[in-house]
Amino acid sequence: MLERNQLSIEELHTKIGENVKKYRELKGMSQIELSQGIGHSATTIISLSEIGKRKHFNIEQLHKISIALDIDVCKFFEIE
Repeated sequence: MLERNQLSIEELHTKIGENVKKYRELKGMSQIELSQGIGHSATTIISLSEIGKRKHFNIEQLHKISIALDIDVCKFFEIE
């Protein structure tokens, strides 16, 4: 199992995106629903960040996503 201090920044961004996707799907929420829940009209930031392609979430977005999903923001940083 990898530990946080063994991840590159790119790997950390990818893991955060995977965790956002996991918790979004567990809540039965679509990408557009989550995008709208954080004040965006398109899914671009959600879709690209979930797959780790050229985008990553900033702390403000993670905070808004945690509120929209009703989970602790620390869940996005889980390494499992």
